[in-house]
Amino acid sequence: MAVTAGNLTRVQHLLYVLHELASPTGDANHRLAAHGLKAMTYHLSSLSSSSSTSTSIGAVTFASTEPKFFQKSLLNFYDKSPWFAFPNNIANSSILQILAQEHDNSQNLHILDIGVSHGVQWPTLLEPLTRRPGGPPPLVRLTIVAPSVENDQNTEIPFSVGPQGDNYTLQLLTFAKSMNINLQINRLDNHPLQNLNAQVIDLSPEETLIVCAQFRLHHLNHNTPDERTEFLRMIKSLEPKGVILSENNMDCSCSNCADFATGFARRVEYLWRFLDSTSAAFKGRESEERRVMEGEAAKALTNRGEMNEGKEKWCERMKEVGFVGEVFGEDVIDGGKALLRKYDSNWEMRVDEKDGCVGLWWKAQPVSFCSLWKLEMKVNEIRSNT
Repeated sequence: MAVTAGNLTRVQHLLYVLHELASPTGDANHRLAAHGLKAMTYHLSSLSSSSSTSTSIGAVTFASTEPKFFQKSLLNFYDKSPWFAFPNNIANSSILQILAQEHDNSQNLHILDIGVSHGVQWPTLLEPLTRRPGGPPPLVRLTIVAPSVENDQNTEIPFSVGPQGDNYTLQLLTFAKSMNINLQINRLDNHPLQNLNAQVIDLSPEETLIVCAQFRLHHLNHNTPDERTEFLRMIKSLEPKGVILSENNMDCSCSNCADFATGFARRVEYLWRFLDSTSAAFKGRESEERRVMEGEAAKALTNRGEMNEGKEKWCERMKEVGFVGEVFGEDVIDGGKALLRKYDSNWEMRVDEKDGCVGLWWKAQPVSFCSLWKLEMKVNEIRSNT
C-alpha cells in the first residue's frame, strides 16, 4: 500500500524492517524477508527508471547452474517435496486413465508437454506403459514446448527455463530404449505458446493426443486475460482426447489482482508456502540444491505475470471454450495418496466434490490443483456412442 500511495517515508521504514529480518540462511520467514527485500528494491527501481535489471541476476537459479547439477537438484527436490512430484503423479496416472478408456492399443500416443518438469516427469510414465495389457503404444511422441532463456518476457517465469546446454532428451531416449518403448521427442525451443497450432505440433490421425499443461498457462499475457481463453480454444481445436491442467491455486477471488499491492501480497503468500514446505523437506539443512530451488521460486515476486487467477477461474475458462471436467479414477486418487505418504505430514490432498479437481495443500493452505478435461460431446455424438 505504501508503494501504491507513494509514501516514501513509509516505504523506507518497511525496507529497513525487511533488512533487519532478512537472512538467506534463516527460517522461512527470514528467507522470505531476504527475497522480499530484493523484490521491493527491484520494483521501486523500476518505478524510477525506464530500464531495470532483473533481481535474479547474481542469484542462484536454474539458468545460472551447470546442467548436471541442475538435473541433480531437480531429482533431489522431487525426492524431498511433492510440490511438483504430486501434480506430475496425478498427470501421469490421468494419461494412463485416458489410454485405458480408448480401448485401442494400435494407436500411437502423442503428449503435448507444456510444463516445467524438464523431463523429470516422464520416466514414471514410461515404466507403467510397459505393463499395460498389450504392451506400450507402438510409438510414444513427446512434443515439448520450451520457453527461451533470451526472451525478456520469460526470464522471470519460475521453474520454466533451464541452463544453457541442458539436454535431457538423450537421457529420456536411453531410458525408453531400455524399457523397449519406441519414444520420439520433438522440442519446440524458443516457441511462444501463442504461436502453437496443429501444423507446428505435427498432428497425425493415427495417434491419441493428450495435452499436459502444468504451471505455464497463467504466464500468457496477464494484462489481457482473454489471451488465455484464446489459447484454450486453440488447444480445443487440436481435438485432444484429454487435457490435464495443473496450476497454482491461491484462491484468488479478487476483481483486481493486477493491482500491485494485492498481487504482490498474494505472490508473497505463494513464496512463503514454498519456503516453509521446502525448509521442512530439507529438515532445515542448508544445501546448494535448496538454494537453487528457492532462488527459482523467488522469481514470482518480480514477475507480475506470475499472478494466477485461481482454480475457479480456470475451470470457468475451460468450460467456456467447450471442455467438460472428467472425474479422476480410483487409481489416480489412490496413487496420489500413496505418493504423499512419502513426505512431511503437513502435506494434504483434497478432492473437490463439486468439480472433481484434486488439490495439494500445505498446512491447510492451498498450493496447487490438478484437473482433467475432455471435449464436450454433442447430443448426436453421445447417441452414436451408446
